[in-house]
Amino acid sequence: MTEIVETDVLVIGAGIAGVGVAAALAGTHKVAILERETQPGYHSTGRSAAIFLPNYGNDVIRGLNKASAPFFQQRDVGLFPDPLLNPRGSLTVAGEDGVEACEDFVRNGLGVEAIDIDRAIGMVPILNRDHIKAACYQADAWDIDVNALHQGWLRKATALGVELYTKCEVVGAKHIAGEWQVETDVRTFRATTVVNASGAWADVTAGLFGARPLGLTPMRRSIAVLPAPDGHDTRGWPLVDDVHEAWYIKPDGGRMFVSPCDETPVEPHDAFVDDMILAEGLYRFEQAVTIPVTRVESSWAGLRTFAPDRTPVAGFDSEVDGFFWLAGQGGYGIQTSPALSALSAALIGRQDPERAVEPLLAKLSPARFD
Repeated sequence: MTEIVETDVLVIGAGIAGVGVAAALAGTHKVAILERETQPGYHSTGRSAAIFLPNYGNDVIRGLNKASAPFFQQRDVGLFPDPLLNPRGSLTVAGEDGVEACEDFVRNGLGVEAIDIDRAIGMVPILNRDHIKAACYQADAWDIDVNALHQGWLRKATALGVELYTKCEVVGAKHIAGEWQVETDVRTFRATTVVNASGAWADVTAGLFGARPLGLTPMRRSIAVLPAPDGHDTRGWPLVDDVHEAWYIKPDGGRMFVSPCDETPVEPHDAFVDDMILAEGLYRFEQAVTIPVTRVESSWAGLRTFAPDRTPVAGFDSEVDGFFWLAGQGGYGIQTSPALSALSAALIGRQDPERAVEPLLAKLSPARFD
């Protein structure tokens, strides 16, 4: 006989979005999380080289960044004993074709200062003076401890009674008398509300519940891990990116994460590196620095899923009762997760969201695609 699990809210996906909203709801609702993989956070969350950048993203993303900042800066030390943010700084550089874009970034960004080439090379000595024609710097940029954030929320959720079911994939769903009956290969779940936090699979999940897809597109992003250049201690270097997002460097201990900033549309899957795209990105990186790439220690790829307007989706479906979207976070999912988790929990609980995010509701709602 199939086991039946009764709950108030059923969250599909145990990445940062699903675990965050589950932790926010756990004090007032009975919650269960379904995860198709053997462990939570296997895909995008577990492969994120996240950084908190207030200037990153469009106006909605920046609003969510601002609303999320107090959570990171005034963390609950009971859940997060170590800091979630560590100072990094962000240096943006431009070749000949990016000088104007760099000047625009200084004019329009908050806390962005133009700096001369000498200062930029002083921060990151491997930069190629013959290539770099403009630079600007943001002191307000921090590394995010993604694992600490994810695990802290997971501990909070499970301590408050949230059940996590791994290796549990949804295969069908019916809405009967105001309640969802959700079938998996092992159990049946009954819930009033279903939260679609399934990342790259969000449109696929929606189809199982009879909801129209929103046009969410998974984009592959690749990372190469390089050894630190001989004679250089990279630990104090800022994040460095090209103004046209042709590549970036993120120091990590005694190594460097280098990305070609690729955004290749793909089907949802366990992402892997395209060697040609990675090689092309490393070539662009080599033009901007004075060192050759002689060895790649390892590499990986993750999926960043975007809505058509590159803005996250958070809200109830306009046509399907009890079906809540929390998807399309793109490359901003970690840094916006505190605001999106709190906002989603408020909407699911039929409460007023925080005043800071109220102006963003219409731009986050799935109804905007109707």
